[in-house]
Amino acid sequence: MPAFDDLAAGDIVAEQSFALTRDSLVRYAGASGDFNPIHYRDDIAHQVGLPGVLAHGMLTMGFAVQPVVDWAGDPGRIVDYQARFTRPVVVDPKLGAVVQVIAKVGQLDAESRAARIDLTVKVGDETVLGKAQARVLLD
Repeated sequence: MPAFDDLAAGDIVAEQSFALTRDSLVRYAGASGDFNPIHYRDDIAHQVGLPGVLAHGMLTMGFAVQPVVDWAGDPGRIVDYQARFTRPVVVDPKLGAVVQVIAKVGQLDAESRAARIDLTVKVGDETVLGKAQARVLLD
């Protein structure tokens, strides 16, 4: 479990990559109940003006916060989590997609012993979540 006093603004606390395939999207659809065909059918995605099948936004947000959960050691320590969807995650039928997450200490609040963790979430060179931040209570 991380200690507040051991942290400094700018510290990278976690990095992780998540591989997505079309199978991943079908499984997530079953688990979440979100069976919108833009998440598994190219023809429908193209009909509505999308570049291809997209990963579910909540799946992307879940991937983004997971390294912070692992680092914090207890999901209950995360008291706030926010993100803006800036670009869709297109999942190629053959190559899939890789979501890359870097979690960095953005700010420390000594009074509440909390850290704001800023998340950089990319697919390739493109940022897919903006202003992604988690607030974590620490010892």
